[in-house]
Amino acid sequence: MTAGELYADFRKSRSPRPVTCALRFPVDRAAVVVLFGPSGAGKTTVLRCIAGLEMPEEGTIRFGSEVWALGGRGVSPQARGIGYVAQDYALFSHLSAQDNIAYGLDHLASSERRRRTEEMIELLRLRGLEERRPRQLSGGEQQRVAVGRALIMRPAVLLADEPTGDLDEATADALHHLLREMHRDFGLTSIIATHNPRLAASCDRTLRLESGRLAPA
Repeated sequence: MTAGELYADFRKSRSPRPVTCALRFPVDRAAVVVLFGPSGAGKTTVLRCIAGLEMPEEGTIRFGSEVWALGGRGVSPQARGIGYVAQDYALFSHLSAQDNIAYGLDHLASSERRRRTEEMIELLRLRGLEERRPRQLSGGEQQRVAVGRALIMRPAVLLADEPTGDLDEATADALHHLLREMHRDFGLTSIIATHNPRLAASCDRTLRLESGRLAPA
C-alpha cells in the first residue's frame, strides 16, 4: 500500500444504536490516532468497517484513489492491505507463536517467509517462545504475537482494538511502548480503539466516539 489519505464517512446500523463515522487524514505522516470512548460506544464497529470485516450500509471508505466501500459494497479485507489486531487476539490455538505470526505469508518463498518471521520474533522480543501454543503464553505475549501477525504483512495502516484492555498496568505500559517502537520503525499509521485515558493522552490525535457518533475530541 502506498501513501495516501484515508477517508471514511459512513453509517453502520446496529443494535442498540447506529454508528456514524466521519474522519480523514493522510497515512503517510505516520500518526497514532486514537478512537476514544466507553465500552459499547461503537469503536470496534468503526475499526471493523475500515478493515472490511463489516460492511456499512451507507457511505464511503476510501484510501487514496482506491474505493474500499461504497453504498453497501466493498473490496475484501485482504485487498485493503490493512493490519488488524482484534481485541480477543484471534490467534489460532493449534498453531505455534511463530506459525501464527507467519500466517498469511504462504505466497512468499520459504526463505523470505523464514527471514520475515525471524525478524518479527526479534522485534517483538519473543525469542524462546516460538514453539509455544497461545494457551502457553501470557496475555501480553499473546498480544505481541497478534501484533506481529498484523505487522508482518507490512501494512500502511495498523488497526488495534483495545490492545491493552485485558492487561495489567505494567504489561499494558510495556505493550504501549512496544507499539510506539513498531510505529516508528515501520513508519505506518496506527488507529487504536481504547477507553484507556492514559493511552489516549500519549497519542498524536484523539477522536471521541459517543452515542454512536465520531467527532474530533
